[in-house]
Amino acid sequence: MGFLMTTQKNNSALNKAATLGVCYYPEHWDRAKWQGDAEQMREVGITLVRLAEFSWALLEPEAGKYDWQWLDDSIETLANEGLSIILGTPTATPPKWLIDTYPEILPVGIDGQVKKFGSRRHYCFSSEVYRQHCQRIVTEMANRYGEHPAVVAWQTDNEYDCHDTAVSYSDAALKAFQLWLANKYADITALNKAWGNVFWSMTYPSFAAIELPNQTVTEANPAHWMDFRRFTSDQVVSFNREQTEIIRLATAARAEKADITHNFMGRIFGFDHFDVGNDIDIPSWDSYPLGFLEDRSDHDRAFRDKFYRAGDPDFQALHHDLYRAVGDGRWGVMEQQPGPVNWAPYNPAPRAGMVRLWSWEAVAHGAEFVSYFRWRQAPFAQEQMHAGLLLPNSEPSPYLPEIQQFAKELQQVSQTDIDFFATSRETGSVAIVFDYPSAWAWEIQPQGQAFDYFALVFDVYRACRSLGLSVDFISADATLAQYNRYKMVFAPGLFTVTEEQQAIFAETTACCVLGPRFGSKTKDFSIPESLPPNLSESLLDVKVQQVESLSPDTVLPLADCDAEYDYEYGLQYWREYVTVGSQATVTQVLADGSAAVIEQQNIRYLTGWPDETMLNKLIKTLAGEQGLKTLELPEGIRVRQLGSYQLWINYSDDNYEIDSAGAELIVGDSLLMASGVTLLKI
Repeated sequence: MGFLMTTQKNNSALNKAATLGVCYYPEHWDRAKWQGDAEQMREVGITLVRLAEFSWALLEPEAGKYDWQWLDDSIETLANEGLSIILGTPTATPPKWLIDTYPEILPVGIDGQVKKFGSRRHYCFSSEVYRQHCQRIVTEMANRYGEHPAVVAWQTDNEYDCHDTAVSYSDAALKAFQLWLANKYADITALNKAWGNVFWSMTYPSFAAIELPNQTVTEANPAHWMDFRRFTSDQVVSFNREQTEIIRLATAARAEKADITHNFMGRIFGFDHFDVGNDIDIPSWDSYPLGFLEDRSDHDRAFRDKFYRAGDPDFQALHHDLYRAVGDGRWGVMEQQPGPVNWAPYNPAPRAGMVRLWSWEAVAHGAEFVSYFRWRQAPFAQEQMHAGLLLPNSEPSPYLPEIQQFAKELQQVSQTDIDFFATSRETGSVAIVFDYPSAWAWEIQPQGQAFDYFALVFDVYRACRSLGLSVDFISADATLAQYNRYKMVFAPGLFTVTEEQQAIFAETTACCVLGPRFGSKTKDFSIPESLPPNLSESLLDVKVQQVESLSPDTVLPLADCDAEYDYEYGLQYWREYVTVGSQATVTQVLADGSAAVIEQQNIRYLTGWPDETMLNKLIKTLAGEQGLKTLELPEGIRVRQLGSYQLWINYSDDNYEIDSAGAELIVGDSLLMASGVTLLKI
């Protein structure tokens, strides 16, 4: 049986080793290739294959008429070579006959225009008729393959919210939203009060009178938007849950249960991933370092040119750690970039060694599998410029040898240092609270074009990584026990604070670094009556009187900038003017004399968004106070430190000499070359 087997959700023993996979589309190729492909996969070191996530039109070419034979045969071909299967439900691509019969399935954009058939993800999560057909095809598929011994896992749909498809402004979404609001508020008077609809004469006479918040003259009420984003997330969650329930029922008789996954994406916030994660066993994500650097990076052109063929040194790791948190320790990479992609503004080829580096980095962050997209490059359609492990003519791509090397190294480590894989899944030394509703809130009301929740969290994460600290993420619903696992917990930009969170801050042994913009809204998107950060004076004797957003080229310098720097550093993008009570102490001030950092017992509060220099110096100081050892890592050099192991990786173009005195070299050498990987045991 496959490595992904588990007895029940999130209660299985973690795997002793990681494994390699690949995304395969047998329907794209002549059957004569299938056997050779399966044999070559096994020879490369691949043991896991994902199938069928875009195959609805082939599985059901006409309504109610199924053709399973090609999938039966491809599964058997792969299984006979000892390969395990992740089977994808095909609901990301409803077929043309279904759209023609029920055109109301199609999603509607924020501009009110219907999105047409002809690509993928062309459905609205609120369409009841679409949900019924999804349940039908998933039921047929799960009943047919649910007990197949080679099908060790299931993937629901594919990449929720890809192409901004979580949100739809259709009639179905409107009716479902009205019902959602009625269930939440019960009485329209309660909604009007919560939203503050007395403003601008926005009072609604009934739930049926409420419209979607798009296409208004100017911005819609932020509370209206916030509830719509919550509703949208709940629609994704319930859509996913319908599929997981069907799969679990169909696989209930197995002696070893098949896991359920969904492949999340990078820098995507259309829904709460923690909520979806509650219904799956092992979240995965699709990692495309070079595409993300060009398509989803806030860095300037100089930085992107420096890492043009390597990727951002911290972007992949952040998502590894985030989805490990979503999975309560379990996660994997469903799609790993194996060469140039096709969808970014610019699509360079990876520098030699980077595919192996990205793969090792994932494993060092606890990935149970690393699966490459795709086996063979497609010679047709939208993704024909996207590289695979093989060229369209079946010759090896330039990166296949790296994957073969990685497979051999994994095998070697699994035979000699099995503890590494268990250690890679243990907790780090510091944690960051990640909250999807906060991302929605500051997208709705940024108060300044440069304020972006992900960018703020990423700055904190990057600063920790550059100091050699291993980072975990926790949700806003984390317990006291979770907080107490760490020496430091950061909660940047957390838009609202609950009574439960206040109790945790009062009791935790962790140093909690809060702000900026912490607790600045209630759950109904109003400024709290007690003023931000909305904590009791016994926790933090601070009140925010007013805020200002700063242009990207503005820095408010600290009063005590070190002379070793030939520039001033301090707060950027966001600044809060505060009053500080007698129980709190200002530990850093700006050049104008106002508070920048405030301390009270175990809490540190930031009155603004620290720039890179201020943030690095602050975290280094706080880490020292908490007894955490930090490193001074050059740009592009990163280390994952867990237990007695260190994995060093080099995103830069320069070589780096590691101090490996007293350490055992398991993989690589003390001279860390460009694109190099070194695994040490201390």
